[in-house]
Amino acid sequence: LLSSPSWSETTRDDLVKRDGLYYKKFTDVPFTGEITGQLQGSIKDGKKEGEWVYYLENGQLLSKGEYKNGKKEGEWVTYWENGQLESKIKYKNDKMQGKFFYYTDKGELEAKGEYKNGKAAGYWVEYRENGQLWYKGEYKDDKRVGEWVEYKENGQLDKKGKYKDDE
Repeated sequence: LLSSPSWSETTRDDLVKRDGLYYKKFTDVPFTGEITGQLQGSIKDGKKEGEWVYYLENGQLLSKGEYKNGKKEGEWVTYWENGQLESKIKYKNDKMQGKFFYYTDKGELEAKGEYKNGKAAGYWVEYRENGQLWYKGEYKDDKRVGEWVEYKENGQLDKKGKYKDDE
């Protein structure tokens, strides 16, 4: 007896994950269908596919982005509970790729940098809660390289040094 998957709507509570694939509870056929509720999106042959949206219990949007063959792809955005933008990060094949931005719950830029193949790369800056520059420098393969500068809360220079392989 063969069964063919059909599109249906369900909630994530009705699914289980085995070996990286989603199944409807009490079945051995990878799930294909739409997920509804706080988590909304499509699953095809057990893998997340297309646009996905995540909501908090109060209905506030938490994050949204795309999946391709079960992996994050393209720009993902997340929001604070108060609705302010929290972050923008791009993905390629489930790894962070390209520029990212992180904001405080008041909407002020907190950090920005870049990823290559899931690792910190390029120029990074981070700001303190009071808006003052905290530090700036460069990463290569997730390691600090070259000159890094750190500032005190009042904006005065605190430390300055050169790094090679994160040391």
